[in-house]
Amino acid sequence: MKQLYVVGLGPGGEEFLTGQARQALEESQVLAGYTVYIDLVAPLFPGKEILTTPMTQELERCRMALEAADSGKTTAMVCSGDSGVYGMAGPILELAEQFPQVEVIVVPGVTAALSGAALLGAPLMHDFAVISLSDLLTPWEKIEKRLRGAGEGDFCLCLYNPASRKRQDYLKRACDILLESRSPETVCGWVRNIGRDGEEKEITTLEQLREARLDMFATVFIGNSQTRRLGERMVTPRGYEAKG
Repeated sequence: MKQLYVVGLGPGGEEFLTGQARQALEESQVLAGYTVYIDLVAPLFPGKEILTTPMTQELERCRMALEAADSGKTTAMVCSGDSGVYGMAGPILELAEQFPQVEVIVVPGVTAALSGAALLGAPLMHDFAVISLSDLLTPWEKIEKRLRGAGEGDFCLCLYNPASRKRQDYLKRACDILLESRSPETVCGWVRNIGRDGEEKEITTLEQLREARLDMFATVFIGNSQTRRLGERMVTPRGYEAKG
């Protein structure tokens, strides 16, 4: 059977690759992906054929990977974080119906919600929602509705794509929506360049988060009503102490 792996790389460093991801990349003859992610992983697996496309050409990239696999070359489509969380697993599986001879194997990775949470402490110990603030594929009106629902439900939140050059005020707008149902002192945190050069983090409050100057390489964590700051850690209690 012809095979196409869809591989989550995690944050990017070699130490974040799972054993399954490493095995898939070693077995593959072709590595396909967004140029930035290929640059992270290609030096670890030299001698592979490389297929890349720039940003906004996701479907072309997926088709290239499927065509390579269909030609008989075991192929890996690489994604940052987890391949099924804002990654390429979805579009690959949709297009794969046109390539019935190709077996698609989705290989999970460590998504930014998990690797970022580990840097901050334990902010996602209770129910949480992951929301992207990018309106490239989702209308802002729908993003607002999701933010408001998560805020009223007292979910912890992890925000992907909090800002970009064209969306400098989106994080502030998101914070304003959450301030409708949350205290300005709600514990929050952000991380940038997880597992890469320039890694940084900060624990702050919801009110202060409104003014943070972040970018697409940052991931934001917003606590629920129980989240606390313990020294330099952000912790959301699970409720075990109440059982005692």
